[in-house]
Amino acid sequence: MKGAIAAALLLAAAMLLSLCVGVRPATPLDLWCAFAAFDPTDPLHTAIRLIRWPRLCAGLIAGAGLGMAGSVMQSLTRNPLADPGLLGVGAGAALSVVAGSLLFLRADSGFLSLLAFPGAAIASVAVFALGGGLRGDVGPVRLVLAGAALNALLLSVVSAVVLTRSDSLEIFRFWVNGSLAQAGERPLGPMALVALCGAALAFAAAPRLETLALGNALARGLGTRVLSVQATALAVVTLTTGAAVAVAGPIAFLGLMVPPIARRLAGHSLRGELAVSALVGGGILLVADTAGRLVIAPAEVRVGLMTALVGGPVFVLIARRLRMGPQT
Repeated sequence: MKGAIAAALLLAAAMLLSLCVGVRPATPLDLWCAFAAFDPTDPLHTAIRLIRWPRLCAGLIAGAGLGMAGSVMQSLTRNPLADPGLLGVGAGAALSVVAGSLLFLRADSGFLSLLAFPGAAIASVAVFALGGGLRGDVGPVRLVLAGAALNALLLSVVSAVVLTRSDSLEIFRFWVNGSLAQAGERPLGPMALVALCGAALAFAAAPRLETLALGNALARGLGTRVLSVQATALAVVTLTTGAAVAVAGPIAFLGLMVPPIARRLAGHSLRGELAVSALVGGGILLVADTAGRLVIAPAEVRVGLMTALVGGPVFVLIARRLRMGPQT
């Protein structure tokens, strides 16, 4: 309970910072006036309502989705290095959107967002299979190597595809390094519903996912249908990661960093971990986005680069602490 409260306080502080920090700083009173008595002629009110608020909503959707996806992937694979961005799921969603936009010659954000889900689904199944998941033999190093190879391949294809377009530079920046800029152009409402569906599915499947931590053989002995649980977990990862990529582009390392923090705050209950992961993921992504706006103001560093700056050393630290089993 205390962990959930601490995570909620972190998220509230991050949301306040996200709305107040910008080219023109705002006070809590400015925020109240912008929402309670909106004046379209006031530049600060316009910035808060039309730029910072959508940006905050996109950060919440992407951060919560990737945080929960990381917890589910780490629980499914029993691997603390599992992360939907690092293992190519985000890159798969990005490639699906970019390729679909060229194939169907459509650029509206609602249609393109739908294309993120088949790419995320195919990538999640592929990396799980390449890592030995279908044989029940998921080794930490094997999974990371399979995911890193898939991620590099998919991002290379994304780069090759976007460079064929006249407006390729901005497209390249978004689909290689995620960003919360221009969030108002994204379908935030539908993607929030998709992320909520993924969260509901994750909470429903959490008790069965916990039995997989005992090993597939023992889980089967307890009556768990292992393939069904694995399919449900991959569906959760697809929904939450697809929604995150649709509103913020691919963001690596967030799903790696959040679950260890959530486990410390929530204990050993997977449902508690999922709830705290959503809060911590949203908070960390908003803090990273706010910091990115301050580093080289008035320009900004994209949030995908900010999470990578922190997540890279965290990945190395976790990898060094891992005790590799004989299968790795």
